[in-house]
Amino acid sequence: MERSLEIVQASLMPLLAAFIEATVPLTIISFVIGLLIALVTALARISKSRLLNVIFYLYVWIFRGTPLLVQLFIIFFGLPSIGIQLNSWTAAIIAFSLNTGAYASETIRSAILAIPIGQYESAVSLGMSQWQIFSRIIAPQALKIAIPPLSNNFVSLVKDTSLAASITIVEVFLTAQRIAARTYEPLLMYCLVAVYYLTFCTLLNYLQVVLERQMMRYD
Repeated sequence: MERSLEIVQASLMPLLAAFIEATVPLTIISFVIGLLIALVTALARISKSRLLNVIFYLYVWIFRGTPLLVQLFIIFFGLPSIGIQLNSWTAAIIAFSLNTGAYASETIRSAILAIPIGQYESAVSLGMSQWQIFSRIIAPQALKIAIPPLSNNFVSLVKDTSLAASITIVEVFLTAQRIAARTYEPLLMYCLVAVYYLTFCTLLNYLQVVLERQMMRYD
C-alpha cells in the first residue's frame, strides 16, 4: 500500500504535464479545425450543387463508417508508402479533425434544417442578402440547437486523443504506459489515467450545462 501511494504521488505531475502539454492542445486544435470542416461540409450538403453533395457525402460516409484508429494508422503509417511523410502531431490533428468534422457536420446540417423555411422566405422578402440571412437568422438559432451534441463531440474527442499514443505522441495515456512498464503497476496507472479523463470530462459536462442555461435565458 505504501509503495502504491509513492508511485501515485510520483506519477501525478508527469501525467498532469502530459495532459496539459499534449492531450488538451491536441483536443482543442483538432476540434476547432473539425468545426470549420463541419461547417463547410454541412453547407455543401444542403446546397443545390449535386457535385458538392456527392463529394461531401462520400467524405462523411467514409469517416463515419471506419474506425478512428484505422484512419489514424492510414494517415501516419500508410501515407509514407506513397511519399507523404507526416510527423505524429500533424497526422493526429488531420485524423482527429477529419473525423470530428464528419460527425459534427451532421449535427450542424440537422440544426440548420431544423429552422422553419418560413423564416428564410420572410427574410428574402425583406430584401436581406444570403449572408445576412445566415448570420442574423439561421446561425444563431442553429447554434442553440447544435450546442448539446457538439459538446458531446468535444467530450468524445478528449477521450479519443488517447489513440494518439499508438503513433508515439507522448500524451497522458502513453506516459502512463511508460510508468506502468517501469513500476510494474499497470492497474494502478491506468486507473489513475481514468481519473484524469473522468475529472476533465466531468468539468466539461458541467460547463455544457452552464452554457445551455445561458442560451435558454434568451428564449
